[in-house]
Amino acid sequence: MIKIPFLRPNLVKQETLIPYLSEIESSRIYSNFGPLNTRFEQRVMNEYFDELGAVTTVNNATIGLVLALSQSKRPKGKYVLMPSFTFAATPLAAIWCGLEPFFVDTCSDDWCMDEKILSESLQILGDQVAAVIPYATFGTNMNLNFYQQIHESGIPVVVDAAASFGATENQNHFGKGFPGCVVFSFHATKSFGVGEGGLIYSANRELISKIRQAENFGFSTSRETTLLGLNGKISEYTAAIALSTLDIFDQKIKARQQIYTWYLEQLDQKDLLRNGWTVQKTAGEIPYQFMSICCPDSQKNGDIIHTLVSQNIEARTYFSPPCHQHPLFIGYPHTPLPVTETISKRIVSLPLWEEMTNRDVCLVVEGMVPS
Repeated sequence: MIKIPFLRPNLVKQETLIPYLSEIESSRIYSNFGPLNTRFEQRVMNEYFDELGAVTTVNNATIGLVLALSQSKRPKGKYVLMPSFTFAATPLAAIWCGLEPFFVDTCSDDWCMDEKILSESLQILGDQVAAVIPYATFGTNMNLNFYQQIHESGIPVVVDAAASFGATENQNHFGKGFPGCVVFSFHATKSFGVGEGGLIYSANRELISKIRQAENFGFSTSRETTLLGLNGKISEYTAAIALSTLDIFDQKIKARQQIYTWYLEQLDQKDLLRNGWTVQKTAGEIPYQFMSICCPDSQKNGDIIHTLVSQNIEARTYFSPPCHQHPLFIGYPHTPLPVTETISKRIVSLPLWEEMTNRDVCLVVEGMVPS
């Protein structure tokens, strides 16, 4: 029987790296915002953000969240408002910054933080709010207008956009022009994968400059530590992979969108969407990391996973349990979370990787159909 893994990372081939490796060998610069890193950042600004704002690379998105939050938070605040339906890195970033996560319920259609409940929580908590971290669930084009208003009101917003690099709507890249921080992940499992890495974008160039200083030990131009910092830089080898990936990223996105379309076609043909299965409400063009779907209320996602495994098909339950049910986070405050808990019991994330065929997709969907 065919083995279909959940993810099969597909980084660039070694031959495409040779010219960049030769440059590294020639320059003998291996880190510290080297020439390849600079070139990558310049290309991203030119090709994705139309030179509006600034970016800085980071060695992973979790460090990116920590850096962005540490340099944005209100100094007298206590809580960071965020969804519970997110990856553990989001609340961990708050804790590493000396703050407390405050979990807010999500919407049942787009699986993003509920803006109405968030507004109510902001009113109740007032000056205790240090920042807000919305999560662009599974790389979606979340509308940031509401969060821009929050940011401009004086409450800093850091967007966890882990899987959203390459997401566009109306030919504008996700986050473009946003005055807070937008943090992207370049982990190997992401659509734009380099192994480990990430990127922070903001329309506020001064904020990015401050974050860039913080990720280099807080050094000033005189190499004196003037703010709380750490080492968050990427190596030139990572920058080489990133530059090579930029050259083929459009192809990777199209391949992933085609596979997502195959899934929708098969789900429709098998009548799953008319029998209680639901997909995330999205907008624009998304570089899908995997295919997430909610099973009917009458079924349990764990049973679906077990059924697929019995057919040598690997799937996951992102995010089940949600963060507020993890042992480390269970004591932190939260709003009532009925939607989050419902979605987390139903969520099933199906395989999606660039070499998948329509036949692979058919086998996955057929494996979910009740016998």
